[in-house]
Amino acid sequence: MKKSLLLAVLILATAVTYAGGYRVSLQGNKSLAMGHTGVAVVSSESVFFNPAGLVYMEDKFSVSVGGFGVFSNVSYQNERTGDFAETDSPVGTPLYAYLSYKANDWLAFGLGVYTPYGSTVEYEDDWAGSHLVNNIDLAAIYIQPTVSLKFNEYLSVGGGPIYVTGSVNFNRNLNRTLTDLDGNRSEVTIDASGVNSWGWVAGLMFNPTEDLSIGFNYRSEIILEAEDGEADFENIPNSPLTPFSDTTFDAELPLPAELTVGLSYEFCDKWLFAFDFNRTFWDVYNSLDIDFANAAVPDSQNPRNYKNSSIYRFGLQYEATKMFTLRAGYYFDESPVQAGYFAPETPRNDSNNFTGGLTVNVGNHFQIDASFLYSRFKEVDASYNFYQENGVNVPFRGTYKSNAFSPGLGITYKM
Repeated sequence: MKKSLLLAVLILATAVTYAGGYRVSLQGNKSLAMGHTGVAVVSSESVFFNPAGLVYMEDKFSVSVGGFGVFSNVSYQNERTGDFAETDSPVGTPLYAYLSYKANDWLAFGLGVYTPYGSTVEYEDDWAGSHLVNNIDLAAIYIQPTVSLKFNEYLSVGGGPIYVTGSVNFNRNLNRTLTDLDGNRSEVTIDASGVNSWGWVAGLMFNPTEDLSIGFNYRSEIILEAEDGEADFENIPNSPLTPFSDTTFDAELPLPAELTVGLSYEFCDKWLFAFDFNRTFWDVYNSLDIDFANAAVPDSQNPRNYKNSSIYRFGLQYEATKMFTLRAGYYFDESPVQAGYFAPETPRNDSNNFTGGLTVNVGNHFQIDASFLYSRFKEVDASYNFYQENGVNVPFRGTYKSNAFSPGLGITYKM
């Protein structure tokens, strides 16, 4: 049972890393509509995608704000046992706000506030995998000031610090069978708030010709340190064999570094093609170390053994009229989860992602941006092999089907 508690905190950390089973690639409506490309595209969303591009913006001042609704679904089935479950999760609402100011021809400043991790996943209580997870609620906010410098008409750089603040709430049953005298399943709720840390971002943009741009952006690894988080136990039977009592814990885990390179090419006057390659260095996440304040619960190291993964993004933009700009895109997202580590709180596998959207220019200063994302995750029959009861590994296996739909709406004001 003590090891069951360790797994609970392990799931907490995984939730922070994956935002409910998938990376929330929703950092701008213009970029999302083009397959979430942007490292070599100059726009008001360059604060996130590549701050080196801000100095090439035509407008002296720009502000862009928007949000998305995330409608996700995960179904689990074990054909051997007949167990079936489906998530019933509230709508997630990732947000972003970007501000840019072009001081002169060679200097620009930006500020971004966005939510790259944030989601909610809920299964029915006491489902077959309730000893691994019942529900997760995560919120994380990134605050990023940036500066952009242009050396000449061909080359610019940009970057700045990143401040992260977040919270997470997680609930699961203690094990597969334990109840109190009234038959209520014993459970634990993990809660941590005010989890803060720092990182940095750096970018470069190279324009060898008038029509071709090449971009580079690196986002550093960020270490999240949860200190004095709360662990609350309920429905615990009164027995010397179940000495669980409310306690606190410390945990530390990395959010991996990301490298994105790409290009954009303008052709036939009104068309723009963009390609981004993203590499996420998940191999830094080999295990999670847990330090419990309650001496009755031993500290632990929990293996995860993630692998580096890549995302291939393609986008197309067409300036149909002075008023309407149309966009479409696609990206393929590889999963970093390896065989034997597939857990229901992170029901993520390789995915195909389809996007589209448009911008409506209302006058010379105001734009309305709309987009959508449909994510289809590859069906997978997989297991999590590291849950233990009485010192014995008890694998949890099943077939997972996942998908998500995210419509978005934003506004941009420029002058």
